[in-house]
Amino acid sequence: MTAPVRGDLGQGRLVLTAHPLQRVGAFALAALAGDGSPEETTEAEFEAALSQMARDALRAALGRDSKAPGGFWLKVSYSFFPNTAMNHPSNGKRTDAAIAERVEQWRTLPPPSGWPPTVCSLCSRQAVGYYGKSDVPLAESQSYRNTTPRGHDGMALCWPCLCSFYALPYGVRLTGGPSIALHSWDDDFLQHAVAEQVDHNRMLAATGDGSKRQTGAQEVVALVALRTHRRPMGAAVDLVVFNNNNRGQELETHALEQPLAEWLRRTQRLGDRRAGFVELVRAHASTSTPGLVALARNVFRSPGRIVAVGHGRLLGCLTRTGRDRSRAEALAVLLNSFATEVMLMTEKDLAEIARTARNVAALLNTATTGGQLRSFRTLLRDPSKLRGWLTSQGVQWTVKPPAGAEGPLVTERGFELLFSPVSQNPAWFHRDMLLVGVLQELNSLGWKPEQPEEEGEEDLDPRDLEALTFDTEDEQQ
Repeated sequence: MTAPVRGDLGQGRLVLTAHPLQRVGAFALAALAGDGSPEETTEAEFEAALSQMARDALRAALGRDSKAPGGFWLKVSYSFFPNTAMNHPSNGKRTDAAIAERVEQWRTLPPPSGWPPTVCSLCSRQAVGYYGKSDVPLAESQSYRNTTPRGHDGMALCWPCLCSFYALPYGVRLTGGPSIALHSWDDDFLQHAVAEQVDHNRMLAATGDGSKRQTGAQEVVALVALRTHRRPMGAAVDLVVFNNNNRGQELETHALEQPLAEWLRRTQRLGDRRAGFVELVRAHASTSTPGLVALARNVFRSPGRIVAVGHGRLLGCLTRTGRDRSRAEALAVLLNSFATEVMLMTEKDLAEIARTARNVAALLNTATTGGQLRSFRTLLRDPSKLRGWLTSQGVQWTVKPPAGAEGPLVTERGFELLFSPVSQNPAWFHRDMLLVGVLQELNSLGWKPEQPEEEGEEDLDPRDLEALTFDTEDEQQ
């Protein structure tokens, strides 16, 4: 039986489907065609973009050397389109005319007489052929090898969907190994991220500057794209790391939920967040890893650690020589915003934790060194010891309350937030925010040790400085 075919859409107009990599490729093709979205791209613009890609493929194929100045797209093709006319091992024995003919045929719409009686697997338009590994990267998982077993013709695709996969290399971060694609169901963000990457890749292809192809961490690609985006995020962001070559196909997907994605974007777009973000980057930096790299990894793999890592920086702002109270305040404000916007902590609960933090700070304000602060930070790692400490101090507080003290050291609600084991109550995170509140209050009180620690301030890694220097346009809260 012949499958129904949608005849209302031709083979010269892009359409977005449910396939993440097709969507990335469609936005890349639209960026090559102009500044519009895929569905706004005209047939003439579509054809012009295809001609540009075909010229790039032909020039690279005729060069025959992926290491030559013009071999950028040839090298890329091994990870996307292995064993095609562009890079087939037999090209070394073929004439330029023969290679050109094969590349042109590969990138030309098949004649209607050869179209299969079926529809595109992705968009339900008339399919123009069946395609497998050489034309379409991995689709589902690492275990799905994207090969076409004997007796199976491959994936039925229409011409625009197939060409979206041909455009995919232009819109992803090319590292020389696995490629890095950003995907989101927020089309505004995806258009921005892919267009930026298309410009970057075309610059690399023109200059042959391979030094800029590498990235310190896969996750940094997403972090930078979010912080340069000017519109609110309406959906989550997926980081897709894949390789379609013949030596070791792979596909990994890491998700960044919408609240965290939008919080990261706003760290660049809100004036009171930018200074705090710089301090958060400093908090994550080490002698071996730039702060932005370590932060980006936590963002995708362990976002709950972000506040805990910030503790050390807050403490250092109070106890080290050359301390800057404005930096400590900026970081504390940023971490409080993380609590409400990402961890979805209610303002009422945060206020309760802040109340307890002010009382604890009143106890620690009499310290003359940073030792008691560090001991209190250690208590957070052992809930039973922290509870015992708060109970003991609470008794003394009740017997002999400090001047101006009102109410108990910790209220019943405060104890519940800090120690209740129920799944709806992230007590571990509330304890982290307790320390943030204590350090923020001590900073406001002007507390300082009699002998500050002689630990110098290290400069930011040059890669951090470069990534933190963006054109900025402030938004309203």
